[in-house]
Amino acid sequence: MSILQLSLIAAVVAAMLLLVFVIAITLRRVVPTNMVHIVQTSHSSTPYGRGKPAGNAYYAWPSWLPKLGITVTEFPESIFQVALNDYEAYDKERLPFVIDAVAFFRVDNAETAAQRVATFDALHTDLKAVLQGAVRRVLATNALEDIMQSRAELGAQFTMEVKEQISQWGVLPVKTIEFMDLRDAHGSTVINNVMAKEKSRIEMESRVKVAENQRQAELAEIDATRTVEVQRQDAAQQVGLRTAEKEKQVGIANEQAQQEIKAAAKMTTERDMDVKKVQQVRGAEIARDVAAVRAEQEKQVAVVNADAQKQVQVINADAQKQAITTKAEGDLAAALKEADGIRARGEASAAAEQAMLMAPVTTQIQLAKEIGANAGYQQYLITIKQVEVGRDVGLEMAKAMQHADLKVIANAGDMQQGVARLGDLFTPAGGTKLTGMLAALSQTAEGKQLLDQLAPLLAQGATTGALVGAVTGNPTAAAVAGEAGRK
Repeated sequence: MSILQLSLIAAVVAAMLLLVFVIAITLRRVVPTNMVHIVQTSHSSTPYGRGKPAGNAYYAWPSWLPKLGITVTEFPESIFQVALNDYEAYDKERLPFVIDAVAFFRVDNAETAAQRVATFDALHTDLKAVLQGAVRRVLATNALEDIMQSRAELGAQFTMEVKEQISQWGVLPVKTIEFMDLRDAHGSTVINNVMAKEKSRIEMESRVKVAENQRQAELAEIDATRTVEVQRQDAAQQVGLRTAEKEKQVGIANEQAQQEIKAAAKMTTERDMDVKKVQQVRGAEIARDVAAVRAEQEKQVAVVNADAQKQVQVINADAQKQAITTKAEGDLAAALKEADGIRARGEASAAAEQAMLMAPVTTQIQLAKEIGANAGYQQYLITIKQVEVGRDVGLEMAKAMQHADLKVIANAGDMQQGVARLGDLFTPAGGTKLTGMLAALSQTAEGKQLLDQLAPLLAQGATTGALVGAVTGNPTAAAVAGEAGRK
């Protein structure tokens, strides 16, 4: 064979090996820990999973392959539950109600389960049907009240009923079937009535128990009151007996005491007479001694009184002298203090009067300094005065123009503008323009003639009214203008 043929054969073999490897990797299955896979071939059925003799890995060849093809049924080895929700049932009296129940199972023999059902869903459906039949049979043989009160016992009955049946599927129950809820069917109030009856029974027993407890409490209170009252009367009786015995003993003691008092009184009287006798004798002796002592004391007292009067006179003289001196010093000090006070009040009054007199002057001086140093304020005052003067002149001119025979010739604008321009003649700007006008008039013959007429009047110090009268030829306008000029 040539090298090319050998290479071709090697490439084909390598491709086939690669294809087999890829197929093997693709078809290899590893069973999860909590599952068991039943692999069915044409001649055997083998379980695969954790702890199984065949292991937990196999190749899932398609079923259409001859000899190699398989079918797989998967079952969980973990615990699974089958629930009945809103399942309608009846008791032995055919009273309807609805229950919710839950059962827990596990697959004990996967091969048996695979023989009975094709899939796990089918197994779940079969178990649910078995559970429904067991629940129906057990509940139908019990009364509703027993069902409500004995759920645990009924759960055990369900478990035993189901256990024998599901063993044929290779499944075992894990724990007792649990009743999750028990309630009335739609339109039925049987359970509510049973509950109401049970509530009333409980309330009756409670009220009976409460009444019995109250009766026992009242009997106990009566016994306690009776016991206390008997003990109180026994105590009062004992106190009375003890009081009578005490009064008897006290009376006997009082009589004995009176007798002893009388005997003692006799002895006391005799002793009093002896004492009075001794007192009389001793009284005479004491009176004699007292008279002698009294005379001696009077003599000493007279001497002491004389010395005391002499010392008092000396002390009074010194005190009067000291008082006169102290009073004179006090009067002098008071006079000096009063003089100082009068002088201080006078100085304060003079200073206050001087301050009051100087206050306006100081204010005016300060204001004058401020105004003198503030050019803007000075201009403000001047402007105010100019405005006031312009206002007064304008008013008077307006009054004068009411009676003046004026002719206004307006070169531009209208009548109002012409009158406004005439009013401008009496402002500083108007004065400047008037000066320019006079200069212009002096260049013409008529203007020069007018100025010649006004010159003598100006030289004689003619008033504004005379000048207006000379120009206008109207005495009334001249009088009005003269009054405005004076203002």
